Order: sequence, then C-alpha cells, then structure tokens
Amino acid sequence: MATNSPDAELDELMTEAVADDDLMLDELSVAELVTLMNDRDSRIPGAVRDALPTIIAAIEDTSERVRAGGRIIYVGAGTSGRLGVLDASEIPPTFGTDGDIVLGLIAGGPTALVSSIESAEDSEATGRADLGNVAPGPLDTVVGIASSGRTPYVLGALRLANESGALTVGLSCNVDTPISAISRHGIEIAVGPEVVTGSTRLGAGTATKLVLNMISTISMIRLGKTYKTLMVDVKATNAKLLRRAVRIVTLATGTDDETARVALDAADWNAKLAIATIVTGMSVEDARSALDAASGVLRTVVASAPKAEI
Repeated sequence: MATNSPDAELDELMTEAVADDDLMLDELSVAELVTLMNDRDSRIPGAVRDALPTIIAAIEDTSERVRAGGRIIYVGAGTSGRLGVLDASEIPPTFGTDGDIVLGLIAGGPTALVSSIESAEDSEATGRADLGNVAPGPLDTVVGIASSGRTPYVLGALRLANESGALTVGLSCNVDTPISAISRHGIEIAVGPEVVTGSTRLGAGTATKLVLNMISTISMIRLGKTYKTLMVDVKATNAKLLRRAVRIVTLATGTDDETARVALDAADWNAKLAIATIVTGMSVEDARSALDAASGVLRTVVASAPKAEI
C-alpha cells in the first residue's frame, strides 16, 4: 500500500537505493573495496555526460550574465553546500577575482564547513533569508545544489531567486526533482546507488564537483580569465604562484625567465598585463588601457598588435 511517510519518500530516491542486497562491505578486503569503489566511480563521468545538453544551456546563460556583471551564487547544505563553498573559494586565487563573482552559501553558515549541522537544511525560511542577505538580482545566477533534489533550505533559496529575477539552476543527483521543477535549468545527474547506501558524499559528491568545475571554470574562461590554457589572471601570492606567473608569461610569449620577471615586476606581477606588454611592445599604462578597452580579454589585445603571433 502506498504511503506518504518520510521513509517512503527516501525509497523513491535513486541516491538512497541499495546497490546490491548481497554485497557485504564489512567482509571485503581493502583491495576488493578499493576496486569496488574505483569501478563505481568510473561510471560518474558517463552520468555527467548524459546531462551535458542541460549543463551547456545553463552555463551559456550563466556566463552571459557574468559578463554583464552578474554573480554565481551556490546554495547547498551538507556535502553539497561544502562543495559549493569550496568551488567559490578557489576562484579568486585562480582567476584573479575579488571574491564577489562566485559566492557559496551553506546551511548552518561557516561552522557547517567543518562540523555537521544537518538540521540546518530543513528550513525553507532560512534558505530564503541567507540568500536574501546577498541580495540576488536579474544578472545573478543562483545554483541550488542538493543530491536528493528536495532539500528545503535549497528550495527556499531558489524560490527567492525566482522572485528576484535571478537565473536559477538546480543541480541534483536524482531525477524529476523538486529543485529542477522550480529552476530554469534542472541539471540531474543520474549517479545511481552509492557504495555505502545513502552516502551522497561519494558518487553524488564526485558528480557535483565535476559539474561545479564546469560552471565556474567555463564562466571564467568566457570572462577572459584565460589565454590558451593559461590562467593569466592568477594572483601571485606565494612562492609557488610567483613561479607559476613566470612560467605563464614564458609559455604565452616564448620569452625567457629573466625577461618575464622584468615584465612582471613592471606590471606589479600581473601576468596578463606583462604578456600584453611583451607581445605588443606597449608600455604598462598603454597595455592596461588596451586590456580595459577589451574588457580584459587578452586575445583581443594580442590580435590587434602588429607583431602578435604567439
């Protein structure tokens, strides 16, 4: 007989299904467990590929808004929220942003990043309030992340995002989910049952990270934060990144390390600006103006330079 109990709702979720009733994890060797998990993980990229049409549409709409000055705002709880905050936190050092282009909100706030506050996900009102604190608008994209696809905290945030005119994207690892139903783009990654039943930090977490990588990285590429494969807006804030900046300039221009360092010193260790001065022969001031006129897109400046063939 059908029932509307919470347990019955869980039974309907792909991520809560039992992979193998006869599988006894506690009786397997380490080698067997490693092989099992690796085999299971190998299916995740295929599940992501199946959702590429929706992912592409979501990123196209998102990157268009980011180029117009909008933000990407991740909203999630538990593992989903932590993955969103992780992705957002890595954008400034990688792509030279000020930390206000990609944001991450997690149910329970910063404490939930290191301590489990699972009950925080149960309130739609809290999701609305937390998103309201960053004042979403029509140029923003709000990405609601929930493996189950039905987390109240995420649903509340997405409802407010819709009311605010923001683009809404629902990212889940189940099918026909509530967050997809209220989002402009519903990305559903059908990862199937977890090795440890219901532990969505596993396959669902991996799938979520893959999709978030695409959303943020491609949006930054479209914003002109890369040249060829190089992160030309990297912030050189430690010894490793200083060396990386030198390498980026040498790879982009074909010059030697010493020349790259001189150019970087003159450009206050802005790799993109240093590359522009080397390739075009412009002064730092003129190269900066050219980049500003090109909305920061180095390829545009390089293409307009008389001797730019790199």
